[in-house]
Amino acid sequence: MAISARLRGLLSKNRIRYTSHRHPTAYTAQEIAAAQHVSGKQLAKCVLVNTDKGFFLAVLPAVVLIDFAKLKTLVRAKKLKLASESDIKRLFPDVEVGAMSVFGNLYNVPTVVDKALTASEQIVCNAGSHTKTITLRYRDFETLVKPKVGTFGLPVGKAAKGKAKSKKT
Repeated sequence: MAISARLRGLLSKNRIRYTSHRHPTAYTAQEIAAAQHVSGKQLAKCVLVNTDKGFFLAVLPAVVLIDFAKLKTLVRAKKLKLASESDIKRLFPDVEVGAMSVFGNLYNVPTVVDKALTASEQIVCNAGSHTKTITLRYRDFETLVKPKVGTFGLPVGKAAKGKAKSKKT
């Protein structure tokens, strides 16, 4: 599978410069970062969450875990859980499950970004398959998506010490 047609159309329509990259099949953000030879701080992963306020796409660096309590506060939800595989298939029908791009706006899913990702001049993200990524300027991503930015990430080392409730993605 190539870059999803929706994503390619959005980038083209808005004249956003990006590069696409092919890599061996990878399923985790850390595997993708290693395959692309990029820092985990630059690789943007996304996690779909289901809340009492609807679905949100949480975007954060690959080297960071989600602090679900902080994310719940950021989106002002009373309940928050990981979305199911069937939710992903229904909301993102033209991409491989687990290879969603960070462009929730393409699917009418509000996007929230961890502040740590905003420090990257360029980001690398999934492009709709387990073998394709794109690289673009963070500023261009932010202009297109208009995400809510907040702090809900937890560095992996701190999570291992049990300092906050989080789950590896």
